[in-house]
Amino acid sequence: MKLGVSSIKLLALGLVVGLVLGFVIGWYVRPMPSPTVTQVKFTLDWAYQGPQAPFLVALYKGFFADEGLSVTIDRGYGSAKVISDVAAGLFDIGFGDINSLIEFKSRYPDAKVKLVAVIHVRSPLSIVTLAGRGIEGPKDLEGKKLGAPAGDAARRIFPAYAAAVEVDVNKVTWVTMDVPLREPMLVRGDVDAVSGFYYTVIINLLNLNVSEKDIKVFKYSDYLPLVGNGIVVNEDFMRKNPDAVKKFLRAVIRGIKYSIRNVDEAIDILLQRDPTLNKDVEKRRLLMALEIINVEGITDKYGIGYVDPSVLEKNIDLIVKYFGLERRPSLSDIADFSYLPPLEYRLP
Repeated sequence: MKLGVSSIKLLALGLVVGLVLGFVIGWYVRPMPSPTVTQVKFTLDWAYQGPQAPFLVALYKGFFADEGLSVTIDRGYGSAKVISDVAAGLFDIGFGDINSLIEFKSRYPDAKVKLVAVIHVRSPLSIVTLAGRGIEGPKDLEGKKLGAPAGDAARRIFPAYAAAVEVDVNKVTWVTMDVPLREPMLVRGDVDAVSGFYYTVIINLLNLNVSEKDIKVFKYSDYLPLVGNGIVVNEDFMRKNPDAVKKFLRAVIRGIKYSIRNVDEAIDILLQRDPTLNKDVEKRRLLMALEIINVEGITDKYGIGYVDPSVLEKNIDLIVKYFGLERRPSLSDIADFSYLPPLEYRLP
């Protein structure tokens, strides 16, 4: 059967239309390219406990995912170890002790680790004692036995605190013990006071059935310009992924703000990572940690993640002097706050 000219034209037109429609439909239904997701290895300073809950909130509530980040969170083994681990590239980002960072950068000026946010705007380092030990004020520490593990940060910085409160360090005797024995030795009376993170010591004492009204705390930050833990980043990672660092900080700050407003939910999220934890204990621990994160007169002025640089300058001076360091790292050696989100985002 022969086709007429008009039939051939219609057939050709149909083929052309079909090809065009096929192309258009194919373009619309083809898979869109996935947005780039950056992998981030993050380490906490310690085990999964109340103070670490805001980071898990950022993970489980999807705040990291909202920023295009795939974040793995590992427990830590000390806020000082975080510094060396991040510098070595074992982790991209960590939650570590700023005072340990100052010491590390003094000894290893080329170490590739830098602070990008201050989370503990006041230091948790403290001396803790009990009622009946004859210690009503810092001056009463003279003639007493103080206990701490070897290398304890509060013990190392005690001479600076002693100078500020006019305590003669030569009239104080230090007793060294392993970490698990610190609070039991205080309760037994083997020592008159101990040093450490105040919220850790208090919770441990409460778990030993010590009455809260019998616990006395002398906080270093009441006398010294000291901050605590912050977000530190491996500088190679930061150079290759500057936007990822900014997004990470946005998500963490969002997690902290959410935790401030939703403490019970934050603890419920923490229990998803470790169901063996005691909810009431960890809630108390988180609330005490938030006291040094959301500080009236600091956080409401500068927002979460930032302190006046002059505070860090004084902090550096103290660590260099009382740790006996030969080199004073500059503020730019230690910190770079340019990755923080705007102030209005950081306000609690």
